[in-house]
Amino acid sequence: MKKLPDTLSLRIIFGVLAYLLLIPFAFIVFRYVPDAYWPANIDRVLLFLALVALVEFVLRKRKIVVAVLWLLILGLLTVGSLTNSYGFRLAFKDYKEMVYGIFTEPEPNSTPRNLRPFPHKTKYIQAVDYYNPEIRNYAVSLTTDDSLRKYIADYHDYRRLIQCFAVFRDVNRRWNYVNDPLGQEYLVRASDNLGVFSGDCDDHSIMMAAAIMSIGGTMRLVHTTEHVYPEILIGDKQNLEDINYIVKKVMFKNESNGKRLHYHIDNQKQIWLNLDYTARYPGGEFMESEIIAILNL
Repeated sequence: MKKLPDTLSLRIIFGVLAYLLLIPFAFIVFRYVPDAYWPANIDRVLLFLALVALVEFVLRKRKIVVAVLWLLILGLLTVGSLTNSYGFRLAFKDYKEMVYGIFTEPEPNSTPRNLRPFPHKTKYIQAVDYYNPEIRNYAVSLTTDDSLRKYIADYHDYRRLIQCFAVFRDVNRRWNYVNDPLGQEYLVRASDNLGVFSGDCDDHSIMMAAAIMSIGGTMRLVHTTEHVYPEILIGDKQNLEDINYIVKKVMFKNESNGKRLHYHIDNQKQIWLNLDYTARYPGGEFMESEIIAILNL
């Protein structure tokens, strides 16, 4: 391959172009290389240093490669923009989300492996009557808001989760905490709670799970020493970056200002976001951290 003339000005120009190219390239690599979950993200730091070394090698040996790559990227984005596929607008959105994720890294927690049987499991499953038409109609009614449609238009791949977050917002806004009868474990069926939106943490978890599951969300209930709360499946680590941005910069900007997303990673590396009644946004801080049992619904 023919080398370009090696002058100081060209070295500066190609150096700037190469390192500008490194940033989006590194984000793409991070997205598709599995996360090793090393302490302090050491695996990502080492991977980034390896990419820096690659850029230095290209600058020393094949500067024209930098020019070719830039022309290729600009060409692909131009074609994507003209054909309404992946173009400059979507590339900028992804870049903005990834940069935001670097400075607002969510707070991970691992799901324990040795768990106890979930107390009153059958009663909880029966109470989460997400198949009830009234529950379904309630949840569907929350998906027709104009602002929600705009969010979905901008983040179409996350339509279902955006709609589930709308359900979360309404249930938590309405919820009235009321204790069980003294000395009893009283579980209210979700369809029986539609008119009052009241009860303790058990009843809230049942209501939240049923309403979200009625529109396609995947839910589980988490039992701690003295508390039960619901969690929603958002996908894997690759999805977390997008959801972090949607929650903190789009749907719950004021509620999550200056705060982090809290979630659990299960044994399959799937991510579950906290939807407790104490949380003002999806992924709010856990009320209790020690997990005793989990009920997958």
